Amino acid sequence: MFTSVANSLWLLACLPEAHAFRQAQRDVAGTQHRLLLRLLHQNADTVIGRRYQFAHIRSIADYQARVPLSTYADYQEAIEHIGRGKPGVLTRDPVLLLEPTSGSTAATKYIPYTAALRAEFERAIAVWIADLFTHDPRLMAGAAYWSVSPVAWNNQYTVGGIPIGFEDDRAYLGRMHQWLAQAILAVPSAVRLIQDMDTLRYVTLIALLRRRDLALISVWNPTFLTLLVRNLNAWGLRLATDIAEGTLTPPTALPPAWSANWAWFNRPDAQRAAEVYTALCTSTTPALLHTHLWPNLRLISCWADAQAAWYVPPLAQSFPQAQIQGKGLIATEGFVSIPLVGQTGAALAVRSHFFEFLPPDGGTARLAHELVTGERYAVVLTTAGGLYRYQLHDLVEVSGWQDTCPLLRFIGRSNGCVDWFGEKLHEQHVRAALTDLLTQYAITPDFVMLTCAENNDQHAYTLLIEADGVSDHMLGQLARDLDAALATNYHYRYCRELGQLAAVRVRRVVDGHERYLAATIARGQRAGDIKPPLLPQGTGWCQLLGAQTPIAHDS
Repeated sequence: MFTSVANSLWLLACLPEAHAFRQAQRDVAGTQHRLLLRLLHQNADTVIGRRYQFAHIRSIADYQARVPLSTYADYQEAIEHIGRGKPGVLTRDPVLLLEPTSGSTAATKYIPYTAALRAEFERAIAVWIADLFTHDPRLMAGAAYWSVSPVAWNNQYTVGGIPIGFEDDRAYLGRMHQWLAQAILAVPSAVRLIQDMDTLRYVTLIALLRRRDLALISVWNPTFLTLLVRNLNAWGLRLATDIAEGTLTPPTALPPAWSANWAWFNRPDAQRAAEVYTALCTSTTPALLHTHLWPNLRLISCWADAQAAWYVPPLAQSFPQAQIQGKGLIATEGFVSIPLVGQTGAALAVRSHFFEFLPPDGGTARLAHELVTGERYAVVLTTAGGLYRYQLHDLVEVSGWQDTCPLLRFIGRSNGCVDWFGEKLHEQHVRAALTDLLTQYAITPDFVMLTCAENNDQHAYTLLIEADGVSDHMLGQLARDLDAALATNYHYRYCRELGQLAAVRVRRVVDGHERYLAATIARGQRAGDIKPPLLPQGTGWCQLLGAQTPIAHDS
């Protein structure tokens, strides 16, 4: 009852923004124009505002003429000043924190967060929640799990006293929405204090198992959830015993800071423990087990486009009682698109930021209302956090329209190019070729990555793959065919002909996602935010992922 009331209050809080968004979809051009001029006016008296004379800008064309396209490198000096405590650098609003991100392929970046930027995120989230709850009111009857990652940047500050990183993934929700969400969350936010991944998963699982009414799961990468539930059978008896006795016995000791949260778990529940134990003993497949444990689960929200799309079908098979909904495109820098029920793509968040779109083959930036269905564009953001004409390097495809608002599908990174010897491999080309081959061979990998590696003074691209039940012979054929597909790229073929690159190799990995997760967490990334790239930058991935001996095949 209390959960339903809290969810109903959340819906009521979201409805005004949902209504405003529907109105904005009918006038995207006007909405975007007004948003940009308001943002420039607010930040005219800043270092960057004076540099580009924001006060004199009266139109979008004027803005584009005065302010150049930018990348993170253009902001590094300004962000260093912000870190030292200097006000009014990029925004009039004070910077609340610097959120670290690497985008999985670059060195750590620090994105300034202001109250106004957080409000821009809240607007998009409100539209999403209102759309979910109005289309499926049963979601409001149960608890929700919002991804909780370990704190990667614990109590760190810049020399000027600016906090580094959110304490909790759910800080994006804003204070009021956080309070409402806290009332319906299945897993307490204090879980973020646990650094050991097995212990984090154990505590998260026991919290989820206590909630038979679990209705919604929101994670980032689909593999985050797959890895979470993987140990249900191995830990089943211990989990059921802890629920029955009101104890908590994870694989490793809990941190001292957890003691204040112990009471949350310290409630014996023999009836629920019996249900859990019976489900574990009688379920013959993961699908049956998850359905018995959480019969009211209605929806799983996760990344579902680009490479993440490979991991959605196994997740859907494992949770047949729930619908899988893609998240659209959300970056640390901004909220690009909002998933809406029944639409062919995610709606551009036209009330959150000012957007421009660059054709991938060059040319003039287009505005939101000027896009063409079926065409692909690289996203450019202007936000209340102080990023102006910022190239996000994410590529989207226009899949349709809702009134005058474009619906977008995330394709991949627009700058996802690896070029060691002049081969100029692009992630989109590699993904398309590999997707076709995996479909042809009926292989559904648990993990896959293509990386350039050296072996006996000879470099070659190596396909790292986790695919139980697939023979070495078939994987060898896959590598051979992938090499041929990559050779349709003139630069790759030329490198092969010159002997700079050998034929594609293939090596098996075990627990690929787990190993990748551990490697990137060690570099300071937040666990829930990690996106394993198909074509990673850098070297050493064979060693980091514990790749086995290369599988022999005919070149």
